[in-house]
Amino acid sequence: MPLPVVHHPDYSFPFPEKHRFPMEKFGLLANYMRSTGLLTPANSFRPAPCRQAWLTRTHCPAYLARFAGNQLSARETRQMNLPWSKGLVRRTFLAPSGTILTAQLALEHGIACHLAGGTHHAHFDYAAGFCILNDLAIAANVLLRQDGIERVLIFDVDVHQGDGTAALLADEPGAFTCSIHCERNYPFQKKVSDLDVALPDGMGNEDYLAVVSETLQQALALSRPDIVLYDAGVDVFEGDPLGRLNISEAGIRQRDHQVLSELKRRRIPVATVIGGGYDDDRTKLARRHGIVVEEASRVFGRV
Repeated sequence: MPLPVVHHPDYSFPFPEKHRFPMEKFGLLANYMRSTGLLTPANSFRPAPCRQAWLTRTHCPAYLARFAGNQLSARETRQMNLPWSKGLVRRTFLAPSGTILTAQLALEHGIACHLAGGTHHAHFDYAAGFCILNDLAIAANVLLRQDGIERVLIFDVDVHQGDGTAALLADEPGAFTCSIHCERNYPFQKKVSDLDVALPDGMGNEDYLAVVSETLQQALALSRPDIVLYDAGVDVFEGDPLGRLNISEAGIRQRDHQVLSELKRRRIPVATVIGGGYDDDRTKLARRHGIVVEEASRVFGRV
């Protein structure tokens, strides 16, 4: 079986070009993956809109209804920091389903990659940091209610702390949240994950890769997971305008390679999501997000 890849054409839709959030990157990423041969009709999976029962297990039903009906308050809209549209609503209710589908494919094949996901700042009843729904928490809650899954590890290396994930899963003993992030970066009021590792501004490849490796070992020992959701954010990149770290593209590639290699060695299924990345050069950004898919293909021998 080729590497399973989950994508939907509605992940990108007409969106203000100058907005800080690069909505077009999802379509550009899919195009890049097609150009490399890693996304074909044979290995492409498309999610359906997320089931209401999956959403309400994690998020406030009244909040979901306000968002869907364009009835958010002015304050809620400011927190969301995205212009409401029908396209945004459709994409928002597709993406968590995509992460769930990716996890199910990973359980079947050992590895699967989602060309979206990682919206880890969304909370129970409000959006934050460009995140409206928390696909990682939604997927973890769905997984933990199916036979054979007792423990889920969310291993989040996005440069920003996964505060929403930590808060939403704080009382779920089967979910273990781990966040490796830049300390002096958004969100400025952190939540408490099961394992938090805060990095100093300007950290470079060698130190960073050592921290990621050591933290993964620690998280796996503490969580003993049946599946890992890997948030492979590329906003750690040295040129990312929202990053504050000093990691090269080679460093990102090595990070993803070592994480995926260790999970394959331990025979733990892994579902990847792309997380954050905000480079103004959207084509380069899309290729950077493609690194985790390329490394998944290499590590698992799926072409």
